[in-house]
Amino acid sequence: MKTSNLSRRDWLKKGALTLGGLALMPSDIWAHAVETAQTNQTKYLFPTTNSFNEFTPPKFLDPELKAILRANENPYGPPPLAAKAFQENVFSGNRYAWKTLNNLISMIAEKENVSPKQILMAPGSSDILEKVAMVFFQNGGDVISADPSYMSLINVSKSVGGQWKSYKLLSDSQHDLKAMEKAVDDQTKLVYICNPNNPTGSITNAEDLKTFCKTVSKKVPVFVDEAYIELSNNGIADSMVSLVSEGHDVMVARTFSKIHGMAGLRIGYLVGKEETINRINEITRGGMGITGPSIMAATTSLKGQEFLDMTKTKIAEARAYTQNYLEKKGFKYLPSQTNFMIFEIDMDGNSFLKEIYGRQVGVRAFKFWDKNWCRVSMGTMKEMEIFTKAMDEIFV
Repeated sequence: MKTSNLSRRDWLKKGALTLGGLALMPSDIWAHAVETAQTNQTKYLFPTTNSFNEFTPPKFLDPELKAILRANENPYGPPPLAAKAFQENVFSGNRYAWKTLNNLISMIAEKENVSPKQILMAPGSSDILEKVAMVFFQNGGDVISADPSYMSLINVSKSVGGQWKSYKLLSDSQHDLKAMEKAVDDQTKLVYICNPNNPTGSITNAEDLKTFCKTVSKKVPVFVDEAYIELSNNGIADSMVSLVSEGHDVMVARTFSKIHGMAGLRIGYLVGKEETINRINEITRGGMGITGPSIMAATTSLKGQEFLDMTKTKIAEARAYTQNYLEKKGFKYLPSQTNFMIFEIDMDGNSFLKEIYGRQVGVRAFKFWDKNWCRVSMGTMKEMEIFTKAMDEIFV
């Protein structure tokens, strides 16, 4: 793997030019795409993505929505004790939080059975995905992933000169690991696995994925995005993080945005080989983007399990309610082990979004496999009832 000779300043300059100024604010790429598509009145957010795309939502202010079910947020968080820790530490916001960040890194390293030098902190896991894309694809190359998959890393890699090689999920919605392994060649820079997968919510068998990672990582790095792993049936028992401590060239990303309910507090981390962490740190410092109060909130949340268990139970109940509704109404859906579900809609995506936003419900709509889909996040039971009522009115 070719090592970059770019300095941090040269890299940021290159990234700013390549991404039209967005490289300095990777977490804003989706929001910028929405604003641009709405202004230009385009059908899709990313017109250059042929096999997978997202429909442009109508302009709508969040206070006008009765149910915000579009970003896979946890409606129950953050945990009360974590929120208290955040509030108490606001008053030390005049100081840099390196000590508290290092304490959190040590906690995570112990939890994941790796060295603190194998942890990269960042404001959310999407930030990590995008920074990895910028580092790995600044000189081109291919990224291999599922079709469909979470597009953050893929879109940024394409923006800086990479190419996307996608492989359709199997009929049971698992990754086609055999096809992806076969596709690895001398142009491949990275294999990206989102598990559980977004936007489908499906999970790939852990033992099959471990075998895949062990084999493929001998040729190229494998990035496993586990943003939703704690919400899956087996939870972190299905994680690939043990492969890192075994010495395999595997990266695993986690976030506090989902089961911990801290999407707005922005904190996540990457576990990987020390050489990989150093390579990323050569040109970007993820820890600089995290606030001290967020660090203390995450530290507090790691010490408690009760909130996480409650969250998983309530989200599972909302998912069962939604699944029963979809089955009753005849909608075809994909099996989910996350806090969202995706199902086919026999309706143009833009028209559907206009209708459902008009009923004060925010969801997402996608186009892939030549079909239109709605992805709905799991909210409170009251929010899910608002959603199903809106669906009844649209699909009479």
